[in-house]
This record gives sequence, C-alpha cells and structure tokens, in this order.
Amino acid sequence: MAGVLERIHRAHRPAFHSLTPKQARIAYLMGAEILDLPRAPLPRVENLSVPGAEGELSARLYAPSDARLPVLLFFHGGGFTIGSIETHDSLCRQLALRSGAAVISLDYRLAPEHKFPAAVDDCWVVMKWLASAAESLGLDGTRIAVGGDSAGGTLAAVSALHARDIGLKLALQLLITPGTTAHADTPSHKLFANGFLLDAASIAWFFDHYIAHNHKRDWRFAPLEADDHCDLAPACVLLAECDPLVDEGVAYADLLRANGNEVELELVRGVTHDFIKMGRSIPEAITALETCAQAIKKALNP
Repeated sequence: MAGVLERIHRAHRPAFHSLTPKQARIAYLMGAEILDLPRAPLPRVENLSVPGAEGELSARLYAPSDARLPVLLFFHGGGFTIGSIETHDSLCRQLALRSGAAVISLDYRLAPEHKFPAAVDDCWVVMKWLASAAESLGLDGTRIAVGGDSAGGTLAAVSALHARDIGLKLALQLLITPGTTAHADTPSHKLFANGFLLDAASIAWFFDHYIAHNHKRDWRFAPLEADDHCDLAPACVLLAECDPLVDEGVAYADLLRANGNEVELELVRGVTHDFIKMGRSIPEAITALETCAQAIKKALNP
C-alpha cells in the first residue's frame, strides 16, 4: 500500500479539491482502472435505461449466466460528485463473476448539478422499480440486495433503511468503506487527514458540492442519525484501516448489531480508502472482493 501511495505521489495527480467537478470527473475516470483488475468478460453485459426520481437514468447489467439470477443493485462511490458506471465497471464485473449473482450498476444524479437528496431519491426509486421489473430482465425479483462503496455505501445503507420502511425485503446490504456520520469529526478523520489517498480537503470539497451544512444531520446523508435501526437487511461491512471513514464504518456496524441485525464486519489492515479497486497492485483487494462475493452468495442463495 505504501508503494502504491508513493507511485501516486510521484505521478503528481492533482487533488480533486483543486479541480472543478467536471475536471475531477475526467481525472477520476482516467485513473479509475489503472490499479483495478482488467475488465472480466461476462456472458451478459447490457446497458439499461431505468426510471429515476426525475427522468430516465443509465444503468448497466452484469450477469455471469443467462439463468434467472438474484441481483445486487450497486451504487458507485465518488463523494456524490464524481464516479460513474465506467469507473466501477471492473468492480461490478468481479462481484458478478465471483458471487454468481447479477449486478445492476446505477448512474444516479451527481452534485453540484443535483444536490442532496437527488442521489438518494434516484436510488430509492430504482430499488423499488427493480423489485417489480426484475422478472422482465430475466432476474429473480424476490432475491435483491443493495450495495456500494464509499458514497455508494452510504446510499446503500439509507436504501436499506428505506426498504424496511416501505416493506421491501432485501437479502443484504453490502457496505464498502461507507460514510455514515454527519460532520466528518471522528478521530480517524484527523489521523488520516492527509497522505492516505482520501484527504480531508477532498472530503470537504465533495460534501460542500453535495449538501448544505444545516442538512448534514439528515439520516439520508448520515445513516447513523436515523431514529430506528431495527429489522434491517443483514449487513456485510468492509472497511479499510487507514481510511478517514473507518471509525464511522465501525460505529455503524456496531449500531446495526446492537439493534439485533446480522452483521459481518471485515476490517482490512494496512490499506486505504478505495483499496478494493486496486487488484493489480494489492493482494488485499482480491481477498476483499472474495469476501464481498461470498456475502452476496450466502445472502442471495440461502
């Protein structure tokens, strides 16, 4: 991991907070698969148009076979401001290939063009749509999970809360290095503020584009703030030790468990945020992919 950070430093990659959102999206896209595994071939990869909260959205379906498969609805990371189907294509292919489930990756609306709660609204609408539309895609609408990394992990967590509230039974919430608190004020935010890939200035830049300060206690942004965490889908929470978000990830896993939910917590030592997308360079990324895949397989094929 230290070697990867040194190579990134020598490449003089500009910090996201030094760029405009458009520039940052391009930079993230250009670098997204340099460290990631090559895109694995799959028998079925289809671009979809799905109904969002305010119009059609793009999505991509990945399936390791043409069978009637259970499905993971995946929300990409990127601080609600950057990231796309393309930046997370390899990750979604790996999850589908290793788990045996279908994966649908969603291009939800991004800030600052679409501020909070636009991304949440899109994820909720598509999740509800998928429960009824899965059969038309040749998928099993009775076996659905949600998942995501970073900001996508936050969206998956709040989607699991919403699913419970509307009576939609999910098999799993897969939370990869999620954000869960309102104000980025845990000790790990100070300890890993600089030099560990995701720095404090970029976190502030993401959030300033996405949400007004007075809305940050809203549980749709900070799921730790929700009033009720009972009766939620089983959770697999995957965290990185050297990540500003690690403390809030642990806190959320603890809160879920304390409220009677089934929780698998994996804390990967010695790695930073976004490590799961570094399979070319870090063996822990491969192990983490397998952990996620086994959790999906276990939950969707009981």
